Amino acid sequence: MTNPPTPSGPRGDAGPAVEVRGLRRTYGTGPRAFEAVRGVDLTVARGTVTALLGTNGAGKTSTLEVVEGLARASAGEVRVLGLDPVADRAEVRRRTGVLLQRSGFSGDLTVVETLRMWAATVSDPRGVDESLAMLDLAGRADVRVAGLSGGEQRRLDLAMTLMGRPELVFLDEPSTGLDPESRRGVWLLVEQLVAQGATVLLTTHYLEEAERLAEHVAIMDAGRIVREGTQAEIVAGHPSEIRFETLPVGTATLPDLRGARVSTDGAWTVVRTPDLQATLTALLGWAAAEDVVLPALGARTASLESVFLEVADGTAADTAADPAPTATPTDETLEVVR
Repeated sequence: MTNPPTPSGPRGDAGPAVEVRGLRRTYGTGPRAFEAVRGVDLTVARGTVTALLGTNGAGKTSTLEVVEGLARASAGEVRVLGLDPVADRAEVRRRTGVLLQRSGFSGDLTVVETLRMWAATVSDPRGVDESLAMLDLAGRADVRVAGLSGGEQRRLDLAMTLMGRPELVFLDEPSTGLDPESRRGVWLLVEQLVAQGATVLLTTHYLEEAERLAEHVAIMDAGRIVREGTQAEIVAGHPSEIRFETLPVGTATLPDLRGARVSTDGAWTVVRTPDLQATLTALLGWAAAEDVVLPALGARTASLESVFLEVADGTAADTAADPAPTATPTDETLEVVR
């Protein structure tokens, strides 16, 4: 993939690229109403990558659609590049690029025809040949969209998202369907965009993607942001983990590992500790002195993945105070809540 040219549009420290305060989004009315987004606050600094994470149904896409100006908020305030994404839609659209989960472009057009059509809707578009080269699609220019693989279609979507040299880019699961090599190519492209001044707000199910790209991370659960900050801030205070196959005598003979919590989960013994080095040193010292082998021993520091899985499992401490919604989503609302 080639280097993208510098995105056009205003630069400088003129406030956040995205600022969300008290955002709420409700589907339906009356007793059938379901609140998918419940009081979200989010700030995206210019020239950075922010990752919005969460399980399916957490409210990520429902939040993103409001920020993109594709839907109205039920309550709260949203500013994008200092503008109202709905009232100032024309100006916001000119300066942003949006990658949806599904594009819906005609499968009967070829790749080059699709890009030419899209270029006619964009002010100051980059060249079609440049767009093809940027996403490694030059060899597929004359192939109909319906004949592309899922990964190639995703790269075509991304080429159109970046055609207008946006200063703010919304990426909703950008690397879904891509093979590992193409996924890393997209990561490199995003890094190049940010290095040249663009801002990116993305959702992703690939935690490795968030760890690689994002300077700021927000984790959503049940319509709220429950963890937010830099990756270091999010994992701070989260325990590291030591794991080994449970000994025949269980945990009865283990040493006193101060500050650590020891539990067994079937065939595995798990030690969670705020001080991985000290706990691992004590455990290995005891094993050596007692001539005990710890089968399949492994240790890992706290990570974005471990925090995310804790949230997904419902075991994380919830920092939001808003009570859970009493309404149960109906079949109708479940179709639109994402």
